[in-house]
Amino acid sequence: MADEHTGADVWSDKPNIYSVKGCSDGSKHQNLWPRPLARRWILMLFLGTCLLYCARMAVPICAVSMAAAFQWNKIDSGLVLGGFFWGYCFTQILGGHASDKVGGERVLLVSVATWALITALTPLVAQLGSHTLALMTTARFLMGLLQGVFFPSLASICAQRVVEGERGFLMSTMHSATYLGTLMAGGMGSIMLDRYGWESMFYFTGFLSWLWALLVWQCFLKGEVSPRQLESLSGDSNFSQWNLSHWIRLLQKPPVWAMVFAHMCTASTSNTLLSWLPTYFKESFPDATGSVYNVIPWLVAIPSALGGGYMSDYLKKHGGYELSTVRKIMQLLAMGGSSLFIMLLSGGAFTSFTSAVTFVSVAVGLSTFTSCGVSVNVHDLAPSCAGALYGFMNMLGAFMGLLLVSLSGYLIEVTLSWTSMFSLVSLVNTSGLVIFVLFGDARRVDLDASSSITVV
Repeated sequence: MADEHTGADVWSDKPNIYSVKGCSDGSKHQNLWPRPLARRWILMLFLGTCLLYCARMAVPICAVSMAAAFQWNKIDSGLVLGGFFWGYCFTQILGGHASDKVGGERVLLVSVATWALITALTPLVAQLGSHTLALMTTARFLMGLLQGVFFPSLASICAQRVVEGERGFLMSTMHSATYLGTLMAGGMGSIMLDRYGWESMFYFTGFLSWLWALLVWQCFLKGEVSPRQLESLSGDSNFSQWNLSHWIRLLQKPPVWAMVFAHMCTASTSNTLLSWLPTYFKESFPDATGSVYNVIPWLVAIPSALGGGYMSDYLKKHGGYELSTVRKIMQLLAMGGSSLFIMLLSGGAFTSFTSAVTFVSVAVGLSTFTSCGVSVNVHDLAPSCAGALYGFMNMLGAFMGLLLVSLSGYLIEVTLSWTSMFSLVSLVNTSGLVIFVLFGDARRVDLDASSSITVV
């Protein structure tokens, strides 16, 4: 039997619009990329995700230097770091909904071009007046506002443009790009901090991000399908007219809210660790080389994320496991395994720099398996509204991340210990894991939500 991914109905070489018959998502038509175009887009999306995290990590990497320059304490640093997540909360659903309607590629282009400019201007904003704390918190808020549309748009692109059998590996590839971006930010940031000052990190990442947006416009989107044309090709009219009742019915289903809660937990703890780990290493091991602890954990995460994608596919195709079981196994490793190693950081017997880097690296590496668990579960449960639903749960994850980042800063300042933060992260992770294992599933539920409302 011929491979369905290479058939003319699925991968066509015709430009602009690509249709497929008999899509498994219930729609009559789907705008799929032909394979050559898909390869080029995946490469650009991979690079874009790297740059997204380079820009996002600029403040955490430079937090100690900026705190010294502007005389911030831990609570002040927590406010600046948390400001990103305030903005990140507000555009998740909007970004996913807009991407479902007009195409995620265009939403990403506008987003990247704008936050690239803000990143490059951040050092100048910090010097505008005496209220540096308020100015930097506002700049981070705007960064979060603009970056909030990225992953919902990516989820929408995955659902609209990529065949079902390749979505899991695509998402794991994109998640590996987040760790490569963090790795680049750590290595590049450590060198720039030592040689050129913290401002150089913002200038450089802002320039590269703007260059990415320019290349995407010139090489991919200029003269391509208009938003109206793309919207008109959405398949089932029921899915294009979802209202509040549909969403309420969908969110009442146990697999959906279990997925949402687990994503909230894993996203918020990941954001907390991204925000505070550079400061933890800098203060706990002041003589250590920054390029080591800012690079090694994320270097481990890249092959781990890709390996998780292969492992997930193997368990499904050759291991004989049901898809829901595969999702739960990957999430158990991601949240349960990483929590175990995070808790080891709190132990008094494990205080050496080598052990700390090892435990953080293993925890970060295991956490990447969530890209084959909760993160891709949205495509299993509700492919017809994957962008908007992913945006909804990412919004809640960002809001919870805001609370955890700020609360962690307060606990560290009050207790003068990092144990409280690591314990909090482990508790939140464990709670999300238990709910997902008990109530999670991988069977599609959006068809039931739509039909139960439209039938009178």
